[in-house]
Amino acid sequence: MTMPLFMFATGIENSNPTIRNGHRVDEMEKCGHYEHWRTDFELVADFDIHFLRYGPPIHRTWIGHRRYDWDFADITFDYLKNLDIVPVVDLCHFGVPDWIGDFQNPDFPVLFAEYACAFAHRFPWVQLYTPVNEMFICALFSASYGWWNEQLQSDMAFVTALKHIVKANVLAMGGILDQRPDAIFVQSESSEYYHADNPSAIKPAEIMNSRRFLSLDLNYGRRINSDMYEFLLDNGMTRDEYHFFLKHSPLRHHCMMGNDYYVTNEHRVSADGMTRPSGEVFGYDEITRQYYDRYRLPVMHTETNLVEGPRGDEAVDWLWKQWANVLRVRNNGVPIVGFTWYSLTDQVDWDTALREDNGRVNPLGLYDLDRKIRAVGRTYKQLIQDWRAVLPAQSVCLHVPVVLPSEYDEPVAKRRREAMARRVRRSPVAETAIEE
Repeated sequence: MTMPLFMFATGIENSNPTIRNGHRVDEMEKCGHYEHWRTDFELVADFDIHFLRYGPPIHRTWIGHRRYDWDFADITFDYLKNLDIVPVVDLCHFGVPDWIGDFQNPDFPVLFAEYACAFAHRFPWVQLYTPVNEMFICALFSASYGWWNEQLQSDMAFVTALKHIVKANVLAMGGILDQRPDAIFVQSESSEYYHADNPSAIKPAEIMNSRRFLSLDLNYGRRINSDMYEFLLDNGMTRDEYHFFLKHSPLRHHCMMGNDYYVTNEHRVSADGMTRPSGEVFGYDEITRQYYDRYRLPVMHTETNLVEGPRGDEAVDWLWKQWANVLRVRNNGVPIVGFTWYSLTDQVDWDTALREDNGRVNPLGLYDLDRKIRAVGRTYKQLIQDWRAVLPAQSVCLHVPVVLPSEYDEPVAKRRREAMARRVRRSPVAETAIEE
């Protein structure tokens, strides 16, 4: 099979935070994936989609310090390999195992890096990773809004969660590169914007528009402005912790900037700093340009969806709008290399951001939970057929160097890994990535 030039993708929703002081929300279980995983993967293959955002359930797999239950991962990843589907492996999606506690645990970064390294060692043919999904949202919902996991509501808790989450992601990238030197990291991060309601709201909106970048600023080792530096230090980050991120900035050369966009990603800000949804104002095109101008990395649209409403075409219209934005981003010279409708099937209880365990099905998927295709699924399938030859930024030179699972043992792939291993060993962060 020839690797497509553009990365059309979908995903299996695998969020698993805890709520109400320990109740686990497991979207894989709620959406029936544990029972229907073969069918789910076959639907992906039938769609002629070659890229799948997917990961093992962390709370069932990582059962203790250097203790892992690989049974489910073994059978599912072997099936993906046989189908020649390229997984973008999502190792931490909003939750941690019970024995870790939550994102306030200072041991989490090093322990998680060990888990990521163990996964990469067991599945050496896996190349694409999102070590920690939506780092900013994970810290915000867990430690600022008080919805998930530690359920705290303070700037100190937010900064603590954020520095642990991003450090875990950075150390995981280093550990994975030790196992797979040509690994590519897709930082799936929420792309946000905050609009001031009135002149008195300009200052709080400016602060929020700076904070939205913190996770990627730290992850990519980008120096932050003085206001954000003071915010981090005032809320518990030390100078040494900050300089850890700067020191590991060379890892950004192994990354593409995945950004997610939903109708809920833009917000109105009032003078007292309270926020409410604004709906789509700037849209994916403008907000992606802001993130690209900041980081200058290849871009992938890694998540979007919309509820199929009473008309039946709401999600179809949203797909068209998102794809039109992708094309505009591309035509404006931004190297955008992929697009994702998330997820393959409907989800459950995301109408309350997983805060309530109501069992309410959200019709967001390409397929419903009976695995019957939705209108947006038929439309996405046709879109892929129509646009599969699209080139990122209109240049074959920007083809992502992905190795198919079936090509892992071929001589050219081995030579590339050997060359990348030499480069990784010469990197100034290679010796410290996992020892930190």
